[in-house]
Amino acid sequence: MIVDNVRRLRAEIPDYVTLIAATKTRSVQEILELLDSGVIDLGENYVQEAQEKHSAIGIKARWHCIGHLQTNKVKKAVEIFDIIQTVDSVKLAVEIDKRAGAIGKKMPLLIEINSAREENKSGVYPEKSPELLEEISHLENIIVVGLMTMGPVTDDVEGIRPHLRLTRRLFEEIGTSGIENVEMRYLSMGMSNSYRVAIEEGSNMVRLGTIIFGERKY
Repeated sequence: MIVDNVRRLRAEIPDYVTLIAATKTRSVQEILELLDSGVIDLGENYVQEAQEKHSAIGIKARWHCIGHLQTNKVKKAVEIFDIIQTVDSVKLAVEIDKRAGAIGKKMPLLIEINSAREENKSGVYPEKSPELLEEISHLENIIVVGLMTMGPVTDDVEGIRPHLRLTRRLFEEIGTSGIENVEMRYLSMGMSNSYRVAIEEGSNMVRLGTIIFGERKY
């Protein structure tokens, strides 16, 4: 089933779009089947769960942190993940820089944009993102390589579009701003219910779970 689902997605999604499999609650066996399909980018929400899977799978995959990251989990996160997509504060960036430097690693980051300005959600408000980037641009052991957004949780896919468009516009503006140590390579937008709209709005990285694996079994 997983291989067939990936094949259908590959036929639909442009080659330039990186397909990240959101593997929260998925078993090692499911992930190994996924890897056989050619998808090697895995998105994990929780450090402890990622650590358990990483110990079984290791460098066969590219590991993306796509969940909110607490500063007390950064040391382990930096060891496990190849890219952290959810940076939204100077404090978090400084801790990642410190922990990455301790192991001789330069950590790629995406800045998470709270594109709908939802008070109960993580992410930096769009208008605050340039200030955040300026404040962390001097850090030597990180490099900002793009933006990520969730958008509001809604069944109205068209209702998400303005928030995706806003993030794309921000991505383009930052890309031409010349901020040191910032490269806008990746625009991570779109999940199983919204990836088509996200790609239309410029996403080149989508995070898909249910449409690959089926409904989660908790």
